[in-house]
Parts: sequence; structure tokens; C-alpha cells
Amino acid sequence: MMSPVRGAQLPLLRRAVPVLAGVLLLALLTCALPAAAQQQPSILPGVIPGSTQGMTVKSQILVLMTLLGLLPVMVMMMTSFTRFVIVLSLLRQALGLQQGLPSRIITGIALILTILVMRPVGEAVWRDAFLPYDRDKISLEEALRIAEAPVSRFMLAQTSKASLAQVAHLAGEPANLAPQQRGFTTKLAAFVLSELKTAFQIGAMLFIPFLIIDLVVSSVLMAMGMMMLSPLVISLPFKLLLFVLVDGWTLTVNTLVGSIHGY
Repeated sequence: MMSPVRGAQLPLLRRAVPVLAGVLLLALLTCALPAAAQQQPSILPGVIPGSTQGMTVKSQILVLMTLLGLLPVMVMMMTSFTRFVIVLSLLRQALGLQQGLPSRIITGIALILTILVMRPVGEAVWRDAFLPYDRDKISLEEALRIAEAPVSRFMLAQTSKASLAQVAHLAGEPANLAPQQRGFTTKLAAFVLSELKTAFQIGAMLFIPFLIIDLVVSSVLMAMGMMMLSPLVISLPFKLLLFVLVDGWTLTVNTLVGSIHGY
């Protein structure tokens, strides 16, 4: 008998699958189903547009393994996970809790916030692209084109115009193209650059109050002639007290989620 906790987790896991990878990988991985039904020795038939002959089994297995290996990278680069994990890491360093706040906790919090923020995009990909393709209502090319639309809209909403123009110039694309007409790799690279910039901006704002506390404590210790005592030992309780009094975790989460622009 399934426990209530596991039963409650099933809808979340089902929605997290398209959020993490999108249909860009799901559609390719599910190509094994129609291939088995047609009794063909092929895993990914018709992957190459315009090709009438499928790839060999060895090549298809290589493609699948490569896609599975790139899955974590796609989760980090195509979602807001990078922004969240950088800001939380800077917050941990500002508090001086390198040992008290493990990296796994930081990664887990960033992943949960990413699922929360990316839920509308994942639901759109799941509903409009994956389910119709899984029911043989649309082709693979149509599913990929439909899935790219919500992901691109989300990335463009977070991307600065300067980053997009810079990456487009490096890619050799015309300057008069609309953002929606840019290549997917161009939009992805610009999105990553914008995420890094935004993450450091938020991290700097969180760092300043704790830096002031460190400076005050260091000045007081030097004035008292206690130069052998580490300022971190004295400033850490004050920083934790300040963080708790202002409800720091709530403010941090609100800042991170509020920094995501709607699309």
C-alpha cells in the first residue's frame, strides 16, 4: 500500500520532469516507443531532418547517452537554478557559515525554488508539447518547436538587451533581428550571462549589511587591543541575530522569486 507521503509526491515529480529538462530531451527519449511498435531495429528513427534512413543503433545509443550526460547542464543553464544557487552561496559566505550550512542544503533549496518558479513553463511544455506527441497527435519536429516557445519566452524575459546584443554579435547574427527570431543557442548564452549578472547584484546587496558588522567588530577589537582574537568569532552571533530578527530567509526567498520576471 502506497504511503500518503509518497502519494502526495507523485504529482510534484510528474510536473518536475518537464521543468527540469523540457520536452527537448523527453521527446527524443520517448522515440523508442514508436520504434518498438514498428518492429524496426532503431531507437531514434528520423532524428535527422530530411533523412530517410535512421541512424545505426550504436550512433543512437551514443546520442542517448550524450543527452543523459548533458541533462544536469541543461537543468542549470535553462532555468533559474544558477541564479538561486549563486545568491545562496554568497549569503552563506556573508554569514560565515561555510561549515554550518552544507552545500547540499544550498543545492536543495535552490532546486525547490527552481521547481516553484519554472512550474508554469514546465506545465506548458508538458501540456502543449509532450502530451500531444505522446498521443501521436503531433510529430517530433512540431513538439520540439512548441516546447521551445515557452522556454524561449522565459529566458528572454530574464535576459538583458545588452547581453543579447553582445552574444548576437559574437554569433554573427544580424543586429536588426527581433529577440524572438534569434537562435536558441544565442538566447541561451545571453540568458546565462544575464543570470550571472543578476545573481551577483543580488548577492552584493545581501553582503553589505554583514560586511558592515564585520567592519564594526574589527574596529572595536583593534581599539581594545584584542588583535589576536578573530573578528569572525565575535561577529557571527551578531550576524545570526540580525538575520533572525529581520526574518532573513523569508526576505531572501521573496527577493529571489520576485526577481524572476513573468513571461
